[in-house]
Amino acid sequence: MTETNRKLLAFIDASPTAWHACANFSARLLAEGYTELKETEIWKLRAGGKYFVCRNGSSLIAFRLPEEPFSGFLMMAAHTDSPAFKLRGRPDAPSAGVYTRLSVERYGSMLCAPWLDRPLAVAGRVTVRENGKIVTKLVNIRRDLALIPNLAIHMDRTANDGKKYDIKTDMLPLFGSEKAMGRMEQIAAEAAGVAEEDLISTDLYLYPRTPGVVFGADGEFIAAPRLDDLQCAFGCFEGFLAAEAGKNAPLLCVFDNEEVGSTTKQGANSDFLADALWRICEALGREFYTSVAASFMASADNAHAVHPNHPEFADSQDRPVMNGGIVIKHHANQKYTTDAVTEAVFAEICRRAGVPVQHYSNRADLRGGTTLGNISTAHVSVDSVDIGLAQLAMHSCFETAGSADTDYLIRAARAYYESGFRRSAEGIEL
Repeated sequence: MTETNRKLLAFIDASPTAWHACANFSARLLAEGYTELKETEIWKLRAGGKYFVCRNGSSLIAFRLPEEPFSGFLMMAAHTDSPAFKLRGRPDAPSAGVYTRLSVERYGSMLCAPWLDRPLAVAGRVTVRENGKIVTKLVNIRRDLALIPNLAIHMDRTANDGKKYDIKTDMLPLFGSEKAMGRMEQIAAEAAGVAEEDLISTDLYLYPRTPGVVFGADGEFIAAPRLDDLQCAFGCFEGFLAAEAGKNAPLLCVFDNEEVGSTTKQGANSDFLADALWRICEALGREFYTSVAASFMASADNAHAVHPNHPEFADSQDRPVMNGGIVIKHHANQKYTTDAVTEAVFAEICRRAGVPVQHYSNRADLRGGTTLGNISTAHVSVDSVDIGLAQLAMHSCFETAGSADTDYLIRAARAYYESGFRRSAEGIEL
């Protein structure tokens, strides 16, 4: 296993929820000498400074300010959330008079079948009473707490003929015997280090306990939970930290709630990025609109690789493969923000960095998803390109990607941040 994949899988294992991913990024930034800013305070910034700010504990923006005057911002965006099952406020549900199940609802659009018959743990955040205040704490209950059992083939002879899953019936996890009623709150309180009566509310999610692996005849692939989009978030973050000073201000955004449309205060469809850019410009005495006009964004969210068993679902020409490098995404109706200009900019940066590039378009008769790019640029109107890394089983609880591709993204991100991007009347300089 390469050092990059070891670090990636360790990061994913330590980031079962968006809050944990953000906390892990924050800890690394602090260790690298970055200063944490608060949205409730006036920002005092200086040339050469390194900063980051969090919102909701699940979204983060980090940036560096060059010592010399700079043109604009070079931005990359990824997301911290993945589809999962969220525990309801009253999580325990009796069943058949002898069992206790967990009451859950679906977060995001997911493949349900892979969640069955897997040991599941619980993680998220809780609010507690502490010293007369309401305090938020992260919890990660690394235990095999629950499992969603399949129905035996003898009782459903059509199970292999296609299955429609009823979330309220088929996907409720088995938690214990009838004696386990009420235990989830007790376990969560213990994990938070408080008495059960001091536990006020929870945002808790199930996650699979299966650790990530490298596999294949020659270790060509990685498989892990939450590769969409922690693989891109990790790669962009590492490239951001590694980049030397360029002619622009490097900025990294990792947003929460992409999987449910981004329409939250911490999502890409909020004012988080626009506010941060405004406050940076205000603190430096810069003009906001001209700074934004001189900026660029790369939206990084994983892409669909051509499937080994179902190549018919891929476009006949744009068929990304795992380990094929950066995927540039295209869509005529702007589900992806890439156009001829932004494609040329990012492809040229990758060419100079020796990073291979491939292209993705949805098969013309199939509808694809949306990304952070067009949502973010509705608030901060900049040139933008949509990129990703090729993967299989997107929105499964265990996904597959290429073992070489994270390194490609780190190299591309570093080259991007170090580039001399500047738009002029004569064209674009890199």
